[in-house]
Amino acid sequence: MNPFILAVAELPLLSDIVVIFGLATLVILLFMRLKLPTIIGYLLTGAIAGPYGLSLVYASTAVEVLSEIGVILLLFVIGLEFSLKSLMAIKKAVFIGGSLQVILTIGVTALISYLFGFSWNIAVFFGFLFALSSTAIVLKLLQESGQVNTISGRTTLAILIFQDIIIVPLVLFTPMLAGESDNILLSLFYLALKGALVIVLTIISAKYLIPQLLYRVAKTKNEELFLLSIIVTCFAVAYVTSLLGLSLGLGAFLAGLIISESEYSHHATGKILPFREIFLSFFSFR
Repeated sequence: MNPFILAVAELPLLSDIVVIFGLATLVILLFMRLKLPTIIGYLLTGAIAGPYGLSLVYASTAVEVLSEIGVILLLFVIGLEFSLKSLMAIKKAVFIGGSLQVILTIGVTALISYLFGFSWNIAVFFGFLFALSSTAIVLKLLQESGQVNTISGRTTLAILIFQDIIIVPLVLFTPMLAGESDNILLSLFYLALKGALVIVLTIISAKYLIPQLLYRVAKTKNEELFLLSIIVTCFAVAYVTSLLGLSLGLGAFLAGLIISESEYSHHATGKILPFREIFLSFFSFR
């Protein structure tokens, strides 16, 4: 049998990985020469190779999983650049600015949709859709332009954090728009308890658990063990938040915040960056 056919048969994803990495390399190189944001290059890569383009990628489900890992690592790195103190400094922007953005966007979008002839429930649902942004895309743009730690960057981050939190109540309210009656108040109460639990676990982990763990790992002077402990922390926190009904991205960001409280945050960032860039190549296929 032809060795190429045998390799593809044994590892079907291999051909897709070669196509994605090769095409992404060419597109990102072009975008860097044109001084355009690389995140747009990743999106263009997906448009070209995806099912609505040239259909060069076949294992779409597996590629979507890899792209989700890229988003998790991206938000994890963003969290590493912050701290709990920095997050507390923008808490007003999170709740006041975030709520204003969501409420105003839903209201304006619903009104415009209603004027175009849609019923109120569909118009409000359109408002839900327009009120949310892609955290990964926006933060990647801010990071590339060096604006993450500026006032505007922090305000944008605060709004994105609020959006990641508010998406769960919006999902709970969606059945009501369809005429289904669920116990929304009870669901919101459980959501508030889960949110409080996440906050408590984050503070305890950032102050006591993770710094002690990284200290003991660093004492071994084993770089592989240090990298493994960082990756486990990232995905474990993301997994816990997903179990509680919150987004994986929010969990990854919180994991970064937790590690940022230790003295090994810069070392952790340097270790994780190459993996982030590799998996972000799959981002456009989400």
